Amino acid sequence: RAEEPIELFNGRDLTGWTYYLHKSDLKLEDVWSVKNGVLSCKGKPTGYLLTKKGDFENYVLTLQWRWPEKGGNNGVLVHVTKPNELGVWPKCLEVQLASGEAGEFWGIRTTSGMPGIKKSPKDRRHLNLTDGSEKSLGEWNDFEITCHGDEITVKVNGTLVDQATKLSQSKGAIALQSEGTPVEYRNIRLRKLEK
Repeated sequence: RAEEPIELFNGRDLTGWTYYLHKSDLKLEDVWSVKNGVLSCKGKPTGYLLTKKGDFENYVLTLQWRWPEKGGNNGVLVHVTKPNELGVWPKCLEVQLASGEAGEFWGIRTTSGMPGIKKSPKDRRHLNLTDGSEKSLGEWNDFEITCHGDEITVKVNGTLVDQATKLSQSKGAIALQSEGTPVEYRNIRLRKLEK
């Protein structure tokens, strides 16, 4: 059973968020901005926007994203803990937003199991169950990430695209990557689940 959703992004400013950038001399507004309920990321330099609250567990995270100019690479990071575990990236599980690969998992110093899926893990990468779930460039996509105990499932536009179990960590902060390509987000909400 889920509780009422929490607005992680209020649509007006970045209250409740902090940031980390590879180039430490830059300010938040050099990369991230908010206008008309949309959170925009320039994509450069590399880094991430991070929730100040760092102990989220057992939840459904929903958000919308789109590529305003061209497709590229980005991701939503869940169970974020220790910073700088792999270069700029913190210890976490990345839920991929790269064009054509939305929903794939990348373990960043974390591990998981993958029961009953069509494709096996390749290095740190956990491949999608499906292809073609994303909308055309410029259109808004729906992302639903359910983290419950040591399990995670991901839906893109209502289609189950990936799942994993036996996660090596099951709580932490939530982050949005800046990884090379301009991307936009809106309606970022979290609903807590019972344990």
